[in-house]
Amino acid sequence: MPERQTSGEAAVRGLLFAFMGYGVITLADAAVKAMLPAIGVAGAMLWRGGVGALAVAAMAGFRGLRPRRAPLVLGRSAMHCCVSVIWYFVWMSGVGLADSYAVAAASPLLMTLLAIPLLGEKVGWRRWTSCLLGFAGVLVMLQPGGELWRWETALLLVGVLGMALSRIWTRTLASTDTPQAIAFWLMLMHIPFGLALLPVEALWPDADGPELFPGWLVGLLVFFGMANALAHLLFARGFAMASIAALAPLEYTPLLLGVGLGFVLFGEVPAWTTLGGAAIVVAAGLYNVHRERVRRAEERGRLRPPAVPPLPAGPPR
Repeated sequence: MPERQTSGEAAVRGLLFAFMGYGVITLADAAVKAMLPAIGVAGAMLWRGGVGALAVAAMAGFRGLRPRRAPLVLGRSAMHCCVSVIWYFVWMSGVGLADSYAVAAASPLLMTLLAIPLLGEKVGWRRWTSCLLGFAGVLVMLQPGGELWRWETALLLVGVLGMALSRIWTRTLASTDTPQAIAFWLMLMHIPFGLALLPVEALWPDADGPELFPGWLVGLLVFFGMANALAHLLFARGFAMASIAALAPLEYTPLLLGVGLGFVLFGEVPAWTTLGGAAIVVAAGLYNVHRERVRRAEERGRLRPPAVPPLPAGPPR
């Protein structure tokens, strides 16, 4: 399906919506990473789904929640839930916030490649070269003996692929479904996934653990669910108004915020190999955006009708 065009003014608003969404989702990620030892992956899924779905419905006035392309909406929601489980499990296994975001910096490169079969995009040799350079940056991060040389990183890369595909599908769904429908069913789908995880993971700590419902934990859980609801509403709105190429650089926003939040909240300091590899990936992604803009400008130039020369003046009368 070719990517539909949007006006310049709408694209700017879409970028603003998506930028706010990335900021909100980063705060939500930091909150859930802090809570995971207390609530587990199943608890995070249930709270995100229950509070998030209710928050989306309330913000939408309980209108526009019915999906028009139900199979794609539900399929995207299920895939995104699998991504959420992967990220929560990786964080519980000890991978840092900034480290996980550094690996996720490969998402725009994957979005560029996935846009070829899914959105009918054409990628020239320059962008193919930059994608290969970006994946070389991923290899720098994953070099043997480095902080990210662990099996959880391979699982995280699978989650990043799913995340990139989810972004593409969001753009596809934006032509038929409302932002509130896309966000609502995504949130709601977390509940069955959380319930499915309960047999293999306890929802709350055992009797020797901390208090079950301390006030700070409940408040943080409510914030976590509502922040996810708001972020995915903003994503659905933003991806409806701006192109994938224009939105791709915003994928690096969580990396910048995550480095700061990881240091302040968890005392995380990424290794130089992680930061160096991430810098290569980001540079390759930004070059892809530049080439996309050049290509779009060339296309507009070819489609613009030739100027009609003025008619010669007639003889004086």
